[in-house]
Amino acid sequence: MKDSLVLLGRVPAHPDSRCWFLAWNPAGTLLASCGGDRRIRIWGTEGHQRTVRKVAWSPCGNYLASASFDATTCIWKKNQDDFECVTTLEGHENEVKSVAWAPSGNLLATCSRDKSVWVWEVDEEDEYECVSVLNSHTQDVKHVVWHPSQELLASASYDDTVKLYREEEDDWVCCATLEGHESTVWSLAFDPSGQRLASCSDDRTVRIWRQYLPGNEQGVACSGSDPSWKCICTLSGFHSRTIYDIAWCQLTGALATACGDDAIRVFQEDPNSDPQQPTFSLTAHLHQAHSQDVNCVAWNPKEPGLLASCSDDGEVAFWKYQRPEGL
Repeated sequence: MKDSLVLLGRVPAHPDSRCWFLAWNPAGTLLASCGGDRRIRIWGTEGHQRTVRKVAWSPCGNYLASASFDATTCIWKKNQDDFECVTTLEGHENEVKSVAWAPSGNLLATCSRDKSVWVWEVDEEDEYECVSVLNSHTQDVKHVVWHPSQELLASASYDDTVKLYREEEDDWVCCATLEGHESTVWSLAFDPSGQRLASCSDDRTVRIWRQYLPGNEQGVACSGSDPSWKCICTLSGFHSRTIYDIAWCQLTGALATACGDDAIRVFQEDPNSDPQQPTFSLTAHLHQAHSQDVNCVAWNPKEPGLLASCSDDGEVAFWKYQRPEGL
């Protein structure tokens, strides 16, 4: 399995600091990283007063949003070969833990240690307005992610749950709560179709949730017109410590995890397994991918198998994943 994931190179992106998160631009040509040194690499732009926890590219690739422990979110605009901060979003009462763009590029979501999720609307003049503050979680919200093609938002929290939100009559509402994890849910990732959602947790498991529409053939009960989400697979026994991040490759379907045991793992769905009860095989396991906790993994959106990772050791590493024969 080790030969399935080959190291291409390492970059000391954040010397003497943790590297928290990575994000590829839509074209797959730029990689942004952020860390405890208050800097966003590769270009070395500064704008926050504390740790930058997450970064996210807009769908067009011209804007980068960064979430910081200083309770703000900065919007950076690309100007030729440089980036400048054009807007700072304020309002959260505590550390902003994650930021994500909707596929349309017209909505931005942020979440915070203040237990809230905010939805921001972006107009043609690049003005940002908070259109909803969601207080569905009872604890620190760790991560937000949008459905790949719909305006459906998911959040993960210290309260061990996953929440889903949609717009209803000019406001945003929580339309589902996914329960099953036994500890903090750290990260989420939709599959390419958006019909399934993967979650990873401090309980050292990965859960796969599937969406069932009203009137589904499987007989899964739904409430009114809202879909129902059901856990159809749990990956357990593979990780020895907290799983901090999960990434579902939109090109190959491979599922990668970043773990506190310094390792990276890649899983593939078994082709002959039941879609309603899928099974996944561990196809790559790098035991010492980094010298400290691995915080994030990110698949390149254009080049199949190109994976980036970052760690508490301050490094960004690049890997080439080759799907084993027979899968």
